[in-house]
Amino acid sequence: MSLALPVAAQTFPSKPMRIIVPFTPGGSSDVLARAIGLELGKALNQAVLIDNVPGAGGSVGAEKAAKSPADGYTLLMGHIGTLAINPALYPRLGYDPVRSFTPVAWIARVPNVLVVNASVPAQSLKELIALAKARPGQLAYGSGGNGSAAHTTMEYLKMQTGTSFLHIPYRGTAPSVTDLLAGQVQVLFTGVPALLPHIKAGKMRALAVSSPNRLALLPDVPTVAESGVAGTKGFEADQWYGLVAPAGTPPEIVSLLNQHVNKALSSDEVRARLAAEGADPTPASPQEFGQLIAREIPRWRRVVQSARISVD
Repeated sequence: MSLALPVAAQTFPSKPMRIIVPFTPGGSSDVLARAIGLELGKALNQAVLIDNVPGAGGSVGAEKAAKSPADGYTLLMGHIGTLAINPALYPRLGYDPVRSFTPVAWIARVPNVLVVNASVPAQSLKELIALAKARPGQLAYGSGGNGSAAHTTMEYLKMQTGTSFLHIPYRGTAPSVTDLLAGQVQVLFTGVPALLPHIKAGKMRALAVSSPNRLALLPDVPTVAESGVAGTKGFEADQWYGLVAPAGTPPEIVSLLNQHVNKALSSDEVRARLAAEGADPTPASPQEFGQLIAREIPRWRRVVQSARISVD
């Protein structure tokens, strides 16, 4: 195989690599980066360092990655927020998610689950939408903050169904879950890991999932698209993650990295770590990941503009 690769790929990597995670340690971006970084390090026989650079919804770390040398030694663990939603939220963004980066590998998607406090008298999404239309603006939903995935996903559902819910932003997902359990907010539409234990314990009710297909973890919970609610046909709003490199990174190095990442995504160890985050592995070509980014940007721009979302 090495004889068939260009010289740049044959000698790469000759020093440690780094993956910039544009969020604090412990979150899904960090966990996924460490899982993939460990496997890349084994495959390439080089250390892969994790560099957490949080700030401005991931924009600080993404800008740092975009301005790094395009030599394959710096990668960014991208996310739906940094690569698709932030362009609409930050008018003076220091990078362009399409022009500043070269897609490397689509890592995973994390479905969101729509849940309600156990006291809410809705047993299905259709009943929740009917309740919201009967009480416009009276049902409150929580999120991890303005512009967060939980915020934009719920606003997308509102836009598609013509409903009105009151948004209560929190500083992170954990306090929004706490207040849902306490009944301070009635609705939450966020990633499955934070919600699953409470759903299993019967402390909150799952009404729908954002993915095209039902989840193995929640086989009895229908998808939003299955609900039969007007405006939800084809609804899909999962969070997603993937690696990108600075624009201009040699294609042979991108191809090499993509091969190793896709191989890692098929290993039992990595799949187990992803499953713990509620993530489904999504091995794909760099071109397929690039196409995902390109089509997500205008979709979420419409949501941000329609809901008039602004960051603090």
